[in-house]
Amino acid sequence: MSNLFDIQKLPGEMLQEVAAREKALRKKKGFSQEELARKARVSLGSLRRFEQTGRISFESLVAISFALGCENELEGLFAKPAYASIQEVIDDAKKAQHH
Repeated sequence: MSNLFDIQKLPGEMLQEVAAREKALRKKKGFSQEELARKARVSLGSLRRFEQTGRISFESLVAISFALGCENELEGLFAKPAYASIQEVIDDAKKAQHH
């Protein structure tokens, strides 16, 4: 569940947090950087840069997610958010009727 602090994260902070979580999961699963890079078919340099800076191509991030067995976590990316109120449901239904 998100809290106020999660909402206020800057993009750079989010990149670093995702990279830190990836690194922790990699270590938990017992993969060296070399092993994960090979399994994900990404360059070792890309993986190292990602773990140090949080920067990586989306294609490589997806490949790493699959290699770590957490590809399902990507399913919710840009998914339609839950309605916050009944009014949002009504407004959404009205928009759908006009299209």
